[in-house]
Amino acid sequence: MIRYPESVLRSIGVTAPSSGVPQEHHHLLQQAKERLEKQGFTVQVGETAWIQMEAKSAPAEQRAAELMRMLMDPEIDLILPPWGGELLVETLEFIDFDDLEPKWVLGYSDLSLLLLAITLKTGIATAHGTNLIDLRGEASDSTTGRWLDVLRTNPGGSVEQESSEKYQLEWSHESPSPVVFHLTEPTEWKTVSGEGERFEGRLLGGCIDVIRHVIGTPYGDVAKFREEHIPEEPVVWYLENCEMNVADLKRSLTQMKYAGWFSHISGIVFGRSPANQEVGGYTAEKMYADLSDELGVPIAYDIDLGHMPPQITFINGAYATIDVENGKGTVKQEFR
Repeated sequence: MIRYPESVLRSIGVTAPSSGVPQEHHHLLQQAKERLEKQGFTVQVGETAWIQMEAKSAPAEQRAAELMRMLMDPEIDLILPPWGGELLVETLEFIDFDDLEPKWVLGYSDLSLLLLAITLKTGIATAHGTNLIDLRGEASDSTTGRWLDVLRTNPGGSVEQESSEKYQLEWSHESPSPVVFHLTEPTEWKTVSGEGERFEGRLLGGCIDVIRHVIGTPYGDVAKFREEHIPEEPVVWYLENCEMNVADLKRSLTQMKYAGWFSHISGIVFGRSPANQEVGGYTAEKMYADLSDELGVPIAYDIDLGHMPPQITFINGAYATIDVENGKGTVKQEFR
């Protein structure tokens, strides 16, 4: 079974198990903190959130220790890192997964590695969605803004989200908007078949660039997770590519297949990608079609997920029904 954190969210712990915020961007962290405090949250910011050196906030043991302190603190309801980064993988060996009790952890990018590891190791649901810095705006778009509704869903309850109207093509940090993102391009969810598709099963996923690195380790034992927590249930993988070209992406997906990550799945949904550069004429669209044929499952892509916001909040472990039709989509998640 999957264990879901409590839906009462009053206090937030901010720690940086991956990258912290360098001094020149401290104002963004402060803005995000103040914005959440105006919404009634108590916000506790750890030391690691304010520092950044050598591609990480602090040495791995220090990052893990601060994360564990907040995970074990009964006065903190939600862990919300400032953003992703590069080297979260270094911290996993210093996290005591056996001591963890259900508590929401929310984020994406490099943070998705922590989220997936927690769920696979413990059966505790984790939340793939916005990060702290992207909540600093005066307002929030209707897709990103649902993160709180999702996390406040009671165990045994359900929540439904819809695809966005528009998405952001590129970041423009020098021209901030009231909702942080610059949503200019019409959103269109697509399927390999070109027809409407339904995906139904337990959600697992994250940023392929980082989650691929725990294949074959104790932190990526999908088979054990399935046996202990969701026996006989199909999985829907939600995946996104941050920096890989199409050949590297296909190699990574093939490794996942060889490792058994795609056994007994009902489909895969891919987020929009700022990468996906074709290699020798091999495009992402062709690669999706090849993968669909290899696995014998439907695939949807360009969904609201990852580094081209906004993004839907996906819960690792939740039972999802995802419908894609006519360029639009809905994601219903049941906390069962």
